Amino acid sequence: MRKQEIDQILSQMLHAFDNVSDLNITVGKPFQVENSGKLTKVPLNPPIEEITPFQAERLALNLVNGDRRLTETLIKEGSCDLSYELDNGERFRVNIFSQSGNYSVILRKLATEIPTLKQLNLPNAFEKMAHEKNGIILVTGSTGSGKSTSLAALLNEINQTKSVHVVTLEDPIEFKHPHKMSTFNQREMGTDFDTFASGLRAALRQAPKVILVGEMRDRETVEIGLSAAETGHLVVSTLHTVDAGQTINRILGMFGSEEEKQIRIRLADTIRWIVCQRLLPKEKGGRVAAFEIMGNNLRVQDTVLNGESEGKTFYDIISDGKAFGMTTFDDYIISLFEQGLVSEETAMAYCSRKGIVGRGIDRVKSSRGEVTTDIEDLSVDLDYEKNFEAKSFSGM
Repeated sequence: MRKQEIDQILSQMLHAFDNVSDLNITVGKPFQVENSGKLTKVPLNPPIEEITPFQAERLALNLVNGDRRLTETLIKEGSCDLSYELDNGERFRVNIFSQSGNYSVILRKLATEIPTLKQLNLPNAFEKMAHEKNGIILVTGSTGSGKSTSLAALLNEINQTKSVHVVTLEDPIEFKHPHKMSTFNQREMGTDFDTFASGLRAALRQAPKVILVGEMRDRETVEIGLSAAETGHLVVSTLHTVDAGQTINRILGMFGSEEEKQIRIRLADTIRWIVCQRLLPKEKGGRVAAFEIMGNNLRVQDTVLNGESEGKTFYDIISDGKAFGMTTFDDYIISLFEQGLVSEETAMAYCSRKGIVGRGIDRVKSSRGEVTTDIEDLSVDLDYEKNFEAKSFSGM
């Protein structure tokens, strides 16, 4: 396959539907895209019912384009990451990996415009994050939950409001930030640095005020990130965790038990915000983000230092911290249901505590005058007491 042929296939896939987020190329299946969260076959011209091993390999190797580092990584580790751009400027984050002796390719569509906080309808807490001077902000969630997009909007807010030097360490670069009030230096793994740890270590000598680390992948990166936050930098990064408690535990798990107390002290001093995201299917198509947001206060610091206990969990602290911009997934999902953005079934499927969300949904439905139960035609058995007394008397 030549580049022109690959670009034509990718362009057809990308524009086959309105809400395409990922392109999926797997041997034995047709070309597919993830459309509003569901894998859907793409009607190509000419049609291809099943991708052959040869076709998948040719496409993968053309995307690698003879890059020695990527080729060595693919052969040695079984997968590699890169970015790819069509002639019309549309860009993808690409992962190529081997499976059962064949190659598969997943291409994530990247936005060409930097989103704003208002466009994404992000919670007000993000504006507070943009004004932090130092510490660590973590945005967490599963792959494809929108972490990078939320971070791009946060950096864009900083870019519009603060005159600072921002260094980003990415794998690969997803959003290209123009110079506005801030000065941006965006570095890509493989091209500009070899590991997040080495890139972060070098960033400390580049006089930044804000450092974006694509992902806190290992102990060394976390340790340098903590040091950067302690020395007056604002460090923004991501983790693949589902909530605030798991985020703290994941970081602690990267260190030995003998270091736990010291790491807890450092985290309590440096964590500013932990944002967790989930993407939910919307009622009328598309997807909508739900958030758990935990800021830092004395209760959070105490729980980070000493661990969670009965009646003193991160969930409890977040529930009580609404006045400070905090929110649990459950409260946020109830608000999405109240706005008519998600169905009751979706709300119950994606929530953390079904009992809390169930009661919240019942309150919303009750305020609308809707039925909250399917139990009908209940009546009081007026003869029950008489029958009970009669049976008791006859048994004497």
